[in-house]
Amino acid sequence: MNIIFMGTPEFAVPSLKILLNTNHFISAVVTVPDKPKGRGLKLAYSDVKKFALEHDSGINILQPEKLTDRNFVKEIKSLEPDLIVVVAFRILPKEIYRIPKYGSINLHASILPKYRGAAPINWAIIKGEKETGVTTFFLEDKVDTGNVIQQNYLDISPEDDAGSLHDKLKELGALTVYSTVNMIDRTSGRPPVSRQNESEASPAPKIFKKDCQIDWYQQADDVYNFIRGLAPYPGAYTMHEGKMIKIFRTEKIHKDSLKGHGRLLIFDDKLCASCLDEFLEIRELQIEGKRRMSASEFLAGHYGMFKKIYSS
Repeated sequence: MNIIFMGTPEFAVPSLKILLNTNHFISAVVTVPDKPKGRGLKLAYSDVKKFALEHDSGINILQPEKLTDRNFVKEIKSLEPDLIVVVAFRILPKEIYRIPKYGSINLHASILPKYRGAAPINWAIIKGEKETGVTTFFLEDKVDTGNVIQQNYLDISPEDDAGSLHDKLKELGALTVYSTVNMIDRTSGRPPVSRQNESEASPAPKIFKKDCQIDWYQQADDVYNFIRGLAPYPGAYTMHEGKMIKIFRTEKIHKDSLKGHGRLLIFDDKLCASCLDEFLEIRELQIEGKRRMSASEFLAGHYGMFKKIYSS
């Protein structure tokens, strides 16, 4: 089967790797154009391009600026793909996803129709889900709405953050892509599918900096989930004495807070935050302009920034 693979970040690499390592014919890898990066503005490759070149320096890599570019569409048609596999890439226009003989499939990091959108891993944790997973589905006009081919589930540990869950799902996703591609191949493009239940749909929109400020006037459980859902990137933050402090890890200590206090302070010699109902102990953080560090390291140099109170 002739496959075109489309992807950009690290999340897509295991899926490309498993297809390349299992003798599937990848006629092209499509990824984003190289971008200037760092102080020297040296052109940097996407994670997918970097892996593809390391695997095979002669692999066919396409990097269109616009997916609707006439020459790009013509080139995809000339490759005569049986299937396009999309993992963490841009939204494909109809002119592209309808080209392959068997259609185009996408890997999504949630159990669709829950958490449709750009940030399903973050939102699953923020919303306090205990379980998530991955879905492969056929592309249609509306984003993340196509017929489901396969779904595989994964428990979310209370200690998981967006980074650790990302790493688990990228591996589960690769196995699911491999299984899905084999199923499509065996059935000549007609695997059993199921329609998504629109009544169960929920959004997972892209997260911007303005969305990352912590609201300490929420329940401690909600704040705990919010912080780990944004760690390590983009990072939940709070403002204290005019400085931005990103918080990456907290721990529930189940002590009643100063109701609605909403401030960082020293409590039982620990750096804590007073939420609506209980305190959260802050374990890892980063003050603007400094490196990420443990709370104990942070307090060694910034103890005087915080009011000290004592437990009763």
